Amino acid sequence: MRVFDVNVQNYNAKLSDFGLAKDGPTGEKSHVSTRVMGTQGYAAPEYLATGHLTTKSDVYSFGVVLLELLSGRRAIDKNRPQGEHNLVEWARPYLRNKRKIIRVLDRRLEGQYSPEGAHKVASLASQCLMMDSKLRPRMKEVVSVLEELQVENTEEERMQKMESVTVGNKEGSSNGGHEKSMSRGRSMKEASDVKVDDPS
Repeated sequence: MRVFDVNVQNYNAKLSDFGLAKDGPTGEKSHVSTRVMGTQGYAAPEYLATGHLTTKSDVYSFGVVLLELLSGRRAIDKNRPQGEHNLVEWARPYLRNKRKIIRVLDRRLEGQYSPEGAHKVASLASQCLMMDSKLRPRMKEVVSVLEELQVENTEEERMQKMESVTVGNKEGSSNGGHEKSMSRGRSMKEASDVKVDDPS
């Protein structure tokens, strides 16, 4: 899987160009052996070394996609400074460190994200990119984490809207109270200015 294989139509993601996925293991098979193919930067290290394609190979590729989404960088970019050509190799040391993850995040996001959510996605990407394929999560587990993050993000947005409405109501109430106070002050002043005829 590559970023280029994810097409977004009306905010619905669809996959294309399945390539090696069509030849992946099925049933009780743990792997299939193929001629090493695929786009540079996305293939799992064990696949490059042995030609054995497993479901965990796809998990690795998805980890690269997650990393591209976080960083706004390409998997392989020779135009980057020396040491940053390979996105995975460059980013790996920063992914699990909350203080250093900021170095990986796309600056064009301009802080418009939840730091906790960004760290969770980075941690998930790190798990998907483990060198030992046995330590990578299953795709089902990856989906579960992403769905939980989506729910948390939706809830956070809802709370922010509620807080915004509450603050707006308080400000309106405060302004209304101030206006009433001013009105009462004017009424009292007007009353004190009224001359009452002396009955004597």
